[in-house]
Amino acid sequence: MIGELISDMAHSTGQGMIGVSLIFIYLAWIISVALIRIQQGKKEGHH
Repeated sequence: MIGELISDMAHSTGQGMIGVSLIFIYLAWIISVALIRIQQGKKEGHH
């Protein structure tokens, strides 16, 4: 799926390339925040 997205991005217009780039940045941000929240939850322990 990601390979197809990158392949299509290479054949896309400038706006398409920006859009796909923003999708990747947003996905990376979501994963980063999730990992940080998981680490914070482990430090707090169980209630």
